[in-house]
Amino acid sequence: MIHKLGDWVKKVPLPRFLRESGRENGREKGISWAFLSPSLFGVLAFFIVPFFVVIFYSLVDSPIRKQFVFLDNFIGLLKNTAFQTAAKNTLSFSALAVPLAVLLALGLAVLLEQRIPLRSQFRTFFLSPMMVPVASVVLIWQVVFHYNGALNAGLAPFGIEAVDWLKSGYSQLVIVALFLWKNLGYNMILFMSALSNIPREIIEMARVEGASAFTIFWRIKLRFLSPTILFVTILSLINSFKVFREVYLLTGDYPYGGLYLLQHFMNNMFNKLDYQKLSAAAVIMAVVMVILIAVLFLIESRYGKDVEG
Repeated sequence: MIHKLGDWVKKVPLPRFLRESGRENGREKGISWAFLSPSLFGVLAFFIVPFFVVIFYSLVDSPIRKQFVFLDNFIGLLKNTAFQTAAKNTLSFSALAVPLAVLLALGLAVLLEQRIPLRSQFRTFFLSPMMVPVASVVLIWQVVFHYNGALNAGLAPFGIEAVDWLKSGYSQLVIVALFLWKNLGYNMILFMSALSNIPREIIEMARVEGASAFTIFWRIKLRFLSPTILFVTILSLINSFKVFREVYLLTGDYPYGGLYLLQHFMNNMFNKLDYQKLSAAAVIMAVVMVILIAVLFLIESRYGKDVEG
């Protein structure tokens, strides 16, 4: 009886408006997928497939024999002194440059939020490095920090001996200064935008209640800024891994020990066609990045959950 009722229901024609609605939805979905397909194909071809190819290469002995060796490439890589040096330098650079990029940009944003003279000029000054090409930046840093450069010439009258800054213990500080010079302006604008979106009535209420400027910043502004702090930190972390471009143009394939980064190691492995070490290093780098970003998301979710929504 139930089967007969079901067959009868299937035979009953749908009302015209329902049939037209179904066709319209199907047509809209088809159009949406047609517009999305180039982007989906691009992401698949240039990101997802290469990512799995890199993982595959990191688990085989060579691209030709393709014999599965599981974690042997990773174990050998972790014992490689060049990789250890590159990983140590990259981590130390990011650990120094990223917090400075976030804290200094936040401090500048808070400062420029006040009614200070020449505020527009200061904003323009910190944004101007974004318009300078990389080649020009490298040239400026070579002129300033070369052994016969402007900095040593300026320090000579004070009896300070000339230093080849890019081949000394100060080399990483020179690159940190370059990184901050290039990125502070953009981070500052992001923080200024977030500060302007904080509800004014909450701040005014806190002032009426007698809260100090520090209390307002720590208890109110910093809470509302937590999503922007997360975004700026992740952006600065990604940019800290991209500083290889400037370092490479300044120092070449094999720089002073303190500037030998993971990208140098991977670039040199690519030149030697050692795809196993290259792929294993890329996988380790990706895993570390995912872990760091996940930790940042957890911290932000706990600290800023009371102001979400």
